Amino acid sequence: MSSWIRWHGPAMARLWGFCWLVVGFWRAALACPTSCKCSASRIWCSDPSPGIVAFPRLEPNSADSENITEIFIANQKRLEIINEDDVEAYVGLRNLTIVDSGLKFVAHKAFLKNSNLQHINFTRNKLTSLSRKHFRHLDLSELILVGNPFTCSCDIMWIKTLQEAKSSPDTEDLYCLNESSKNIPLANLQIPNCGLPSANLAAPNLTVEEGKSITLSCSVAGDPVPNMYWDVGNLVSKHMNETSHTQGSLRITNISSDDSGKQISCVAENLVGEDQDSVNLTVHFAPTITFLESPTSDHHWCIPFTVKGNPKPALQWFYNGAILNESKYICTKIHVTNHTEYHGCLQLDNPTHMNNGDYTLIAKNEYGKDEKQISAHFMGWPGIDDGANPNYPDVIYEDYGTAANDVGDTTNRSNEIPSTDVTDKTGREHLSVYAVVVIASVVGFCLLVMLFLLKLARHSKFGMKGFVLFHKIPLDG
Repeated sequence: MSSWIRWHGPAMARLWGFCWLVVGFWRAALACPTSCKCSASRIWCSDPSPGIVAFPRLEPNSADSENITEIFIANQKRLEIINEDDVEAYVGLRNLTIVDSGLKFVAHKAFLKNSNLQHINFTRNKLTSLSRKHFRHLDLSELILVGNPFTCSCDIMWIKTLQEAKSSPDTEDLYCLNESSKNIPLANLQIPNCGLPSANLAAPNLTVEEGKSITLSCSVAGDPVPNMYWDVGNLVSKHMNETSHTQGSLRITNISSDDSGKQISCVAENLVGEDQDSVNLTVHFAPTITFLESPTSDHHWCIPFTVKGNPKPALQWFYNGAILNESKYICTKIHVTNHTEYHGCLQLDNPTHMNNGDYTLIAKNEYGKDEKQISAHFMGWPGIDDGANPNYPDVIYEDYGTAANDVGDTTNRSNEIPSTDVTDKTGREHLSVYAVVVIASVVGFCLLVMLFLLKLARHSKFGMKGFVLFHKIPLDG
């Protein structure tokens, strides 16, 4: 029995864990390229003998490739090329280091599928030229190219521009070879007719009504002559562009309200770098109440809602058909604003059965309006089961009256829409109650006085009879 426990207890668990670890390393070793070492997330190839002649790849269709975050290669003099499909399997790759090796050429689309790359180090290789197109889609925090025999040309001016923009201390260590095979510091390199391009977006007023169309025009300039393209991001509206040399136009039709706030850019790009000119699109549209739910209780009671509209819509609440005046006890609160979308609630402070009823929200701007209604039940009537649903009252507390307000605003504008004078009606009802109480009190008091007088009169009558009889009795001797 003790033997069974020993092999099925914690010791057995540790044994199985060790076995899985061994299996993991064994699988990694099987998939690892020759002359390299591999772990679950790293590949390193630093042994010069026999060395590698191609970029290291794991076995085809290996799931381990996606987990690799770092590749380190050093002292590989026969490694000269990175092809377009060499790195594509390493989609999780963050750090790529190739140092003291023979790298001469990197394909333009070599890193197209490696969007997670952050650090690249190509120190002391054989690179004579390197295009910025390799890296334009990457958000690199570090690119080290020191010790490469670059040829002085317009093709590498982007490296100078990049280093200057990042104020990197490595700028002074970058050199290129001129026609005389003389080393020229890259910081001092001057190439005629080789500069950054420019883009100029001639846009009309980009405030447009939903469903309308608009056309943008752009011109680019530079030497070398730049290419021009449009960056519309995730634009929903239908669009098409036309480009002719250094001129272009973008036509957007049936503009959607979902595109309000989107940025549209005209981009000019050449060997040295790129420039862009951007505009923001503003779309005006009628309000839509996209969400309205029954009240929920937290610190306060809240009737949650979401409204979309541009310009900002005015909000108006109705209670049982009458305009609801906002006060410190009931007010609209906007908690989150997302450009043209407003998330908030009608907040009620300690509502009672008198606040049960139908609440209607109307959102309105110059382009139209929308309305939605919900029924709210906060508590049952006194003496009635809370599950019952009696007819809702026509009035509420005197602190709840009539008003209209803008989003996030509680200013009274009740004169804009006719309303019922809920406050006066409530006051009259309260006065009637007080009058009944006073009359009942007076009547009760009068009855008490009458009873007291009757009792007093009865005692007085008996006393007089006794006195008369006493005086009529003759005295015997």
